[in-house]
Amino acid sequence: MIKNPKVTIVTVCFNSEKYIEDTIKSVLNQSYKNIEYIIIDGASRDNTLKIINKYKDNFGNRLKVISQKDNGIYDAMNKGISHSTGEIIGLINSDDYLANEYIIEKVVKNFIKNSCDLVYGDLEFIDNNNPSVVVRKWRSGIYKEKMFKKGWCPPHPTLYMKKAVYDSIGLFSLNYKIAADYDLMLRLFEIYKPKVSYLKEVMVKMRIGGVSTRNFRSKIINKRECAIAWSNNGLKKPFLFDFIRIIRKIPQFLIK
Repeated sequence: MIKNPKVTIVTVCFNSEKYIEDTIKSVLNQSYKNIEYIIIDGASRDNTLKIINKYKDNFGNRLKVISQKDNGIYDAMNKGISHSTGEIIGLINSDDYLANEYIIEKVVKNFIKNSCDLVYGDLEFIDNNNPSVVVRKWRSGIYKEKMFKKGWCPPHPTLYMKKAVYDSIGLFSLNYKIAADYDLMLRLFEIYKPKVSYLKEVMVKMRIGGVSTRNFRSKIINKRECAIAWSNNGLKKPFLFDFIRIIRKIPQFLIK
């Protein structure tokens, strides 16, 4: 990989005036400067675009903003990836933010040092109204082959992949309401089998209440769609897989 690769960061949003400024600032303040920032807005009706426009001069030509109606979050993510020109692509949600100003610099160093296809790390779930309160800690750990079949999965917002990998495995499937990110990672780890690098650090702070963690009904839909993803990709879901996934998540609530 070249010494100073361009990193594209994609944020999708809709009526996100409450938190998107934190997201934008976390990207703007990165020590690594060869960043292309793409914001895909679903034709927001609140002050989201006004907040975004405040930062246009700060980013200059590194910022692309597309505001139009879409077919949901995964359609918007696909638009962002399709418009990306960076060698490396990552996504950060409009109510989340990068944990510190050195995250992208460390991601790039990992790509160069390890000649890998993707870099992932750790994530913390925080209280919506008090970011200093950590509700849950997702420590990914080092990936080993076949771990995905044992319920392991990295937090998707920490995943940075080469654009060439997206070109090979495809984008998010619009057949899923909640689990398109899981489906993409299933294709990634079980079919593509990438060379990975683990950044042992909290990369993203995520506010609780996202699309896949919002309520019990969402969890049921997510469970069903994850099972369907195995079948849709011509793969056999491992025995007791749903139970194993639940067991794997328990330590996230216990880590201090």
